[in-house]
Amino acid sequence: MIDKSLPIGIQDFETIRSENFHYVDKTALIWRLVDDGRYYFLSRPRRFGKSLLVSTLKALFEGRRSLFEGLAIYELWDWSTMYPVVRLSFGGKYTEPKAIERSILVQLKAIERKTGLSPATWQTAPEYLLDVVDRLHHLTEQRVVILIDEYDKPILDNLSALDLACANREYLRSIYGVIKDSAEHLRFVFVTGVSMFSNVSLFSDLNNLEDISLDPKFAKLCGYTDADIDTVFASELKGLDRDEIRAWYNGYNWLGEERVYNPFDVLLLLRSRKFKPYWFRTGSPRFLFETLKAKSVNTLDLEGCLADESLVSKFEVEDISAEALLFQTGYLTITDEQSDGFDVLYRLDYPNKEVQISLNRELLHYFGKTVTAATNQGRALCDLLEANDFDGFAEKFRAYLASIPYQWTTAGNLSRYEAWYAGLLHMCFRAIGVDVRSEEASSRGRADMVVLTGGQVFVLEFKMAESINAVETALAATLKQIRERHYAAKYKDRREPIHLVAIACGRADHELLRVQAERAG
Repeated sequence: MIDKSLPIGIQDFETIRSENFHYVDKTALIWRLVDDGRYYFLSRPRRFGKSLLVSTLKALFEGRRSLFEGLAIYELWDWSTMYPVVRLSFGGKYTEPKAIERSILVQLKAIERKTGLSPATWQTAPEYLLDVVDRLHHLTEQRVVILIDEYDKPILDNLSALDLACANREYLRSIYGVIKDSAEHLRFVFVTGVSMFSNVSLFSDLNNLEDISLDPKFAKLCGYTDADIDTVFASELKGLDRDEIRAWYNGYNWLGEERVYNPFDVLLLLRSRKFKPYWFRTGSPRFLFETLKAKSVNTLDLEGCLADESLVSKFEVEDISAEALLFQTGYLTITDEQSDGFDVLYRLDYPNKEVQISLNRELLHYFGKTVTAATNQGRALCDLLEANDFDGFAEKFRAYLASIPYQWTTAGNLSRYEAWYAGLLHMCFRAIGVDVRSEEASSRGRADMVVLTGGQVFVLEFKMAESINAVETALAATLKQIRERHYAAKYKDRREPIHLVAIACGRADHELLRVQAERAG
């Protein structure tokens, strides 16, 4: 048996199937998709296999029978009918006015040449698209399939240039309006992208699209499952820690019964045999961190945050919520779904180790810290806790706070509150992969932070002190609060030393005033 190759960077279904690459069969889900409906929209983060999915749909509707031999859909599909396909991809650069129109016109003219249509003379892309669809229907006597990949890239490319982003959005709306006007000519429509722009802002002229982004039936349409890795890639797993693969790259959830892996990460790991943040390094968007910075987002507020259904399913150029941005771009995922009988709420958290560590390191970079400085800082603070050197910990943390640029200390006036200090420490620990639990609940309240490291438990509570003279009172009150509200109770079963740590911070200046700790009884 000839060993199969890893399809790294290959998004073409024909290439994968004809050149002996590993392929994860998604065609059972594709059959359900095409059998159930006609107009679909799917949002997934970058590098999750959306383009391969679109390529697979194209080959299916074109009747490329030999490529599907041995796959789940092979015996289900009617191979006697071949449909004309219009595939549009927005994978290029769209940082200039009218770049979208030029791109669409070039793609439509290529479709004309390939299908034998005579060249048209339309000057605008909407007119051209309407005409091509009409002529393909009449030429083949079969309804047309429209596949659009990376529909939102012309918008996302320009979030730092709001006028152009809005102009591109309006232009795309006119394209999608043409698709709806062509309903009599269409067999199937499938649109993919990263973000979920609302019907009001972008898809108002194509409001018959069914959004399957959070449909449990199609949660595994993109991404690898545990079963996929253990079967399709079984020959590639030797020498790799299976639990570590899961910790690093699994964890994405779109309301399905199981979580999925980012395919790009898995393939790069199987080739290099080293655990690295492959996906994160392939172009985490600058606008993401600029937005988090502008909104003074505290990482403590990200983990375990609750977002309603409308918040995670909307993405508006003029008002981007941090939760929607992080969820739709793949930096947060759904860990729990709740309902009070009327509203649906989703609990969001990091999907895996790769994102948890990398996102916090990148945020620290935006605080003016290099990766080396950030990780050294986190390790030093962690070492001091493990050594129970709380005075040394206070001194190190005080120096760290003093190094934060002034503009960050005044952003949103956060430095006047405990969360700002806790957030900075939280990022340091997350950047080195330490087990940190924020807002840990007890029967009578929530601890600001719990750190599990070196076989010990540290329960941290932050308190603001109005002045240096109020420090003793603040520390005593904080330790009393930790004891009386039983913040450490849930960790007693671990049979590890538990330390209660009170941290007094200055309200007037962004500085740590003092740390006091005691061993839990």
